[in-house]
Amino acid sequence: MPLLTLVTAPDSNLALVLKVLPALVVILITSVVCGRLANMVMQPRVLGEMVAGVLLGPTLFGWLFPEAQAALFPPEVRPVLYVLSTIGLTLYMFLVGAGLDHSGGRPGEIRKAGVLAASGILPSLALGVGAGLLLHSTLSRPDVSPWQFALFVGGALSLTAFPMLARILYERGLENTPIGRLTLMAASIDDALAWCLLAVLSAMHLGTGPSGALPTILLTMVFAVVMLKVVAPLLRPMGRTVARTGRLGPGAMYAVILIPLTAGWLTDWIGVYSVFGGFFAGLAMPRDPAFREALHGSMMAVVSTLLLPTFFTFSGLNTHLGGISGGTMLLAFGLILAAGFSGKYFGCALSMRGIGFSWRESYAVGGLMNARGLMILIFINIGLAQGMITQELFAMLVLVAVITTAGALPLYKLALPDRLERSLEPAQENAVSPVQSGVTPQAGGRVQVSEQSGPGNSTTVM
Repeated sequence: MPLLTLVTAPDSNLALVLKVLPALVVILITSVVCGRLANMVMQPRVLGEMVAGVLLGPTLFGWLFPEAQAALFPPEVRPVLYVLSTIGLTLYMFLVGAGLDHSGGRPGEIRKAGVLAASGILPSLALGVGAGLLLHSTLSRPDVSPWQFALFVGGALSLTAFPMLARILYERGLENTPIGRLTLMAASIDDALAWCLLAVLSAMHLGTGPSGALPTILLTMVFAVVMLKVVAPLLRPMGRTVARTGRLGPGAMYAVILIPLTAGWLTDWIGVYSVFGGFFAGLAMPRDPAFREALHGSMMAVVSTLLLPTFFTFSGLNTHLGGISGGTMLLAFGLILAAGFSGKYFGCALSMRGIGFSWRESYAVGGLMNARGLMILIFINIGLAQGMITQELFAMLVLVAVITTAGALPLYKLALPDRLERSLEPAQENAVSPVQSGVTPQAGGRVQVSEQSGPGNSTTVM
């Protein structure tokens, strides 16, 4: 009788598992194929993963095989993908924060980072607001005011793909060079300000007014202070233990999983979303290079290989590129892309030149800061979920993310080819070990940079 019951009335949880697992298998296979193709054309693997997510959406897979896509990604599977992608983003930002050497900033470094951050956010914000005001009647929902719409477009274009930027710098062993440290600090400031803007826009859209966002901003500041001034000192003994043993024991593994997830839950509750909770949790981790090496070795491959592709696919399922058709829509997309590209690229390049870097270094940073990648995808997914933007604008901004991300590394290498990049040496007091930064010396003066996102991929820097 129990067997008959199982056959005729299968357990609902088992039925859900049997739907989720095939979806994950297809996501991973598509991601690895597109990631390999991206590597073949000298692009970071994450770009291929972003494209894979779009291809699995309605633009290609859903267009060619609508019944198969509906069977693979039914409505009950999508919330599971959302939860997995949120966990993945939180843990990835945690690893980025843990890997960033923010201790002992040199005199003037914070001021220069502030200048670069301002040049990255203000021109893009201004141009984006201008484009948004022009396009409100074409792209906006009727219940969103012109200024709310314009500020959303400007905020999205002012973002820098902080995880993407960190990933490129880690792959090339540049995260603790003057350019690397300055760029990472500036990108983190840009993204934090953009999230504060999104909090204000969300409060306005929900009818509470701009003042409704003030508690969110104040609670975020309190959260950051508690993480860096209270939690961080409590974790130092764990760092010394891991540095002595060279591995994360069971207790340490529980800590490095629980802390970012709890921090993500708190920032979600505050209203600035879990990715920044994960990032501040990472900043609170011990700064010992051996600890960072053990942490990245234990977590990065799983997070980048399994969880991030799930987010890209979840985002791709909401991307309808077919809506960008006709002269009006193409002109609107061109205006948004031009505003986003020129504001970041030229604004950051000119400010870097103004604070004393060469033109080549300045344009290299402009190219890197221009990548939107993960962060704009998170930003616009929230806007779409809250009804602040249309599917058409969402699709345009997804394309902006793909195009600017694809252009980041070519623009960087055009401005700073390998023969010049070798001169960017990390400052000794802040340098990390070769293993921690993913850099392994090779015979003949070559440097092998292992990709943090998974085994079997590497980039050779001559």
